[in-house]
Amino acid sequence: MKILVTGATGNIGRMVVDHLLAAGADDVRALTNHPDRAALPAGVEIAEGYLGRVSSLPAAFEGVQRMYLAPMLETVDEVVALAKQAGIRHIVDLSGEAHWTPIAVAVENSGLAWTHLFGVDFIENATVWAEQIRASDEILDPYPEVESVPVAMDDIARVAAKVLLSEGHSGQTYELTGPQALTRADRIQQIGAALGRPLTVRQVSPEAAIQVFARSMPTPEWYVQATGSMVGWHPTPGTTVADLTGAPATTFAQWAAANTALFQ
Repeated sequence: MKILVTGATGNIGRMVVDHLLAAGADDVRALTNHPDRAALPAGVEIAEGYLGRVSSLPAAFEGVQRMYLAPMLETVDEVVALAKQAGIRHIVDLSGEAHWTPIAVAVENSGLAWTHLFGVDFIENATVWAEQIRASDEILDPYPEVESVPVAMDDIARVAAKVLLSEGHSGQTYELTGPQALTRADRIQQIGAALGRPLTVRQVSPEAAIQVFARSMPTPEWYVQATGSMVGWHPTPGTTVADLTGAPATTFAQWAAANTALFQ
């Protein structure tokens, strides 16, 4: 069974490739826009192409039975139509609610077998505070009380590999969460614990936060607005990662301890 991983040099796609190989997959094709810089493992078939450039995809899709579909809103309708035309039988997509809903809708409308992976909040989004943490022990944030259940990208990739290699997942939507509900202040304090530094959090206005985050991200207005929309939400941790993979999801504290270099 030939499996295609799109976005194979992106954060999650690269991990999907690694987990497929670790699980024994021996017919993995990786889609990358820069084969010369891909540095993919030996034994992986490399296909040059990009989801945002649909004309580059026909050769990459040829002979594929299952595909991991990285999120690319702009071309998703054309991509899934081409996948159907190429004879791909099952798409495992990374999508979600709100902004990412069109991906799930397009995949379902294709008529192919599908499995949706919904990543509600990535642990790695904590790097939004990295610049502040490097500069100070006082972190400014607009909504320190907002809760989420952040999931590690590597756990999403583990689930994707499991679904691609096994049966019984067609028509399923898996909401992937971490094992704990944490406020933004909780996460900042756990980063401080990993660094051996007590970090405090001071709430600031959304307008002030936009100015702070503008130093390290391209769309601070959208980010602050999206964070504010989560006020009053009290999410419940799920066990889907552990249930599907047989290993528990990564805790935020574990991730912070393993990634202190991001904040130093």
